[in-house]
Amino acid sequence: MEQWTADELRRIDASAELRVASERPDGSLRPATTIWHSALGDALYIRSAHGPENGWFRRALHAGRGRISAGGVEKDVTFELADPSVRAELDRALHQKYDRYGPAPIAAITGGDVLETTLKVTPRAEAKPRG
Repeated sequence: MEQWTADELRRIDASAELRVASERPDGSLRPATTIWHSALGDALYIRSAHGPENGWFRRALHAGRGRISAGGVEKDVTFELADPSVRAELDRALHQKYDRYGPAPIAAITGGDVLETTLKVTPRAEAKPRG
């Protein structure tokens, strides 16, 4: 399993916004959506601000694969539902990063139903050329 480098996570986390695109069944990418995010330890997490019915979230969860871009880092990734144990720490990290935008925007990603819309984002191994 691939892991983020410390530099990649630092650069991604320092960025206010992240662009996320899920893969279509044919492997092409859907249009990217700009969202908020946070790194915790050696992991990256994203959340849907509009609940589990948000289109980008449903497509990312269904596909399980896509690409993210933030802080000059662009990576092919996998998406999986986050472990519930990260909720409190992730809420704190998101508040620290985004409270400056006011109570309504941050409440959209730290409210009561956010756990079901939290995805862990993991880099995928790059394809090895055949030869």
